[in-house]
Amino acid sequence: MVRNITLERKSSAPESGAMMEFDLSMTASPRPFLSFCNVNVMRGERTILHDIHLELHRGERIAILGPNGCGKSTLIKTMTCEIYPLVQPGMHTEIFERQRWDLMELKRKLGVVTSETPSKSARHTTAFDTVLTGFFSSTTLWPNLVVTEEMRIKAAAAIEQVGAVRFAQQELGTLSAGQQKRVMIARALVGSGETAEERMLLLDEPSNALDIAAQAELRSTMRELVQQGTGLILVTHHIEDIIPEINRVLMMRDGRIVDDGPRHKMLTEDKLYDLFGVRVQLHERDGYFHAW
Repeated sequence: MVRNITLERKSSAPESGAMMEFDLSMTASPRPFLSFCNVNVMRGERTILHDIHLELHRGERIAILGPNGCGKSTLIKTMTCEIYPLVQPGMHTEIFERQRWDLMELKRKLGVVTSETPSKSARHTTAFDTVLTGFFSSTTLWPNLVVTEEMRIKAAAAIEQVGAVRFAQQELGTLSAGQQKRVMIARALVGSGETAEERMLLLDEPSNALDIAAQAELRSTMRELVQQGTGLILVTHHIEDIIPEINRVLMMRDGRIVDDGPRHKMLTEDKLYDLFGVRVQLHERDGYFHAW
């Protein structure tokens, strides 16, 4: 049964406090794996995130859309417990039913693929071994890490799933940006759950530095994964990255979630003008949106 969920929107816009309703996917779990209430985050002397109220469920396919500098990266770091919000009355955070996490332990439950380039140690690790590091949340296979045969079987399956078999034995640093992205998605898959239904992937600006062919391959991979049941949180400022299977869009501006709802209501010319401050013509083809 599809549940009808109501969230309170908090924003600086005149419509702050309005209630938004949308249907969660039938694959979404009844209890949120992430719940933020009255979350504010400071970095240095500046408040970057303001009054964030958010619930995310396993199995959801969500895009977090907003211009550069709107706070998307800080929201991701808050989700992954790399930074913590201000402690103040009414603030509450819960991720996988816990309020505090060891960073490495959380990374084994939430498959995160960042937009950062591989570290120096990772560049000399083969693609296959890079996927194995997902079991340990490490940058490379250090001598003290014990790799089991079961891990190797799961890593091989993930590499095949993302179409990276051909270059599995090449060093990560020798691969193209698109090939590296596929390897990092496979790494995130092995570390985020035993089955597709348990997995939640968080992709941060995944199409950055990719050419047209690599972007098409990336979107095809995302579609295949979510069609198999994997949940997806896609963080982007490119609406072209929002695959047809994504059914919920959050919009961020100036450190606030200013809108949240079903994609057909969020991806409109007026909404994009409010978000990015520029008029665009919007066209939909085969489930993808394009703006110019």
